[in-house]
Amino acid sequence: MKKILLLIFCISVFNFNAIAKETTYNKVDFDKALSEGKVVVVSSWIKYCTSCASQMKVLNKAVNDFDNIEYFAFDVTNKEIAKFFNVQYQTTLLIFKENKEIYRSIGETSKDLIYKAIRSSI
Repeated sequence: MKKILLLIFCISVFNFNAIAKETTYNKVDFDKALSEGKVVVVSSWIKYCTSCASQMKVLNKAVNDFDNIEYFAFDVTNKEIAKFFNVQYQTTLLIFKENKEIYRSIGETSKDLIYKAIRSSI
């Protein structure tokens, strides 16, 4: 009985912390955002990754807190997109400006550090 209760508790905790993860990246919109002079933020995720969900929450908020940024996310198991960005790990954060990658981190979930990276890119 204890094992069943523990399992139910763990599932509910993971569901509570879950965020809707979907691939929003597409090359046409990515290129358009760059051509419009926007700072483009891209993150990778994988199903059941709690650090990915934490990073995505910060980035979804950042879109509203900063002007002139565009945010895209993709499932790192999508080999075509992962190869395009040379990303091998989930929770990879990329920032592009003027058609160049200007920032890359892996596993960063701190709002302060992510916001600092975005601020330095604007």
